[in-house]
Amino acid sequence: MTVMIQIGKSTVLAEPLGLGTNKVGGYNLFPHLNDQMGRDVVKTALDNGINMIDTAFVYGYGHSEELIGQVLKDFPRDKVVVATKGAHYIESSGLVVRRNDPAFLRETLEASLKRLNLDYVDIFYIHFPDGVTPPIEAVEELTKLKKEGKLRAIGLSNFDLDQIKAANITGQIDIVENRYNLFQREPEAKLLPYLMQQQITFVPYEPFAESLLTGRYLDPQNPPRFDFSDHRQKNFLFLPEQVPGNIEKVAKLQPIAARYNTSIAALVLAWYLKHPLIGAVIPGARTPEQVLSNVQARDIDLSNADFETIDGIFK
Repeated sequence: MTVMIQIGKSTVLAEPLGLGTNKVGGYNLFPHLNDQMGRDVVKTALDNGINMIDTAFVYGYGHSEELIGQVLKDFPRDKVVVATKGAHYIESSGLVVRRNDPAFLRETLEASLKRLNLDYVDIFYIHFPDGVTPPIEAVEELTKLKKEGKLRAIGLSNFDLDQIKAANITGQIDIVENRYNLFQREPEAKLLPYLMQQQITFVPYEPFAESLLTGRYLDPQNPPRFDFSDHRQKNFLFLPEQVPGNIEKVAKLQPIAARYNTSIAALVLAWYLKHPLIGAVIPGARTPEQVLSNVQARDIDLSNADFETIDGIFK
């Protein structure tokens, strides 16, 4: 039986394996997405015991939230942990800018609730700092919204350690979602120890390092290639000079995954689930089959020795 995790000091309890939904309706981030496939991904996750669904306004500028809302109506509200994020404002010119001012955070949360067809979300993240609004002012507004019953836990995403400390002066932050994976491990030095000391849950995004850690790319002679509209082409992990070494590291996971009779992707997720400073992990999925692959990670009893071996490969 899966042990539920508590989100920070809030009353929110979640499965440690969730679902990231930037490929559900995130047409501005990924090419060739299909709405029905996106709905099927969310339904498959919920049908298979994943109860934390993580979305954001910027995933399709509200479209991901709309698709998720269409699926959620068929599930008991108290059985699903819904997390969304806001900080992006589309100006009349079409320019997308970041805003954290209290009035905007209230407005964007209420708009998200309408798209999701919900009275409240379990977790609301400020998606990015705007560089203008003092973090504590933004958090104070979320604290008001929490008291009004419109959210249950307060989160930050893409905030650095100093910004998190400034936002957490009154101890209201429950959860932080930042980039972290076996290749990109900067948070280990200072951020993760601080979050643990403050009882703030950490959720890494991009746990598959933009698909590099899924095991999909193991042939150095056939490196990953992306559509011109795919944002991954700008990721330094996929630079031509980086790819061969990165693929070599991922290939070292093959014999370990074979011993557990599982995929490299599920093995990687099992590593995150065993990590003592990680609260939950939210891998994305484009298809229901990828969701079912991810779910296998819950059945892997990763040994301490293999945890350390994997850790060492990517240190």
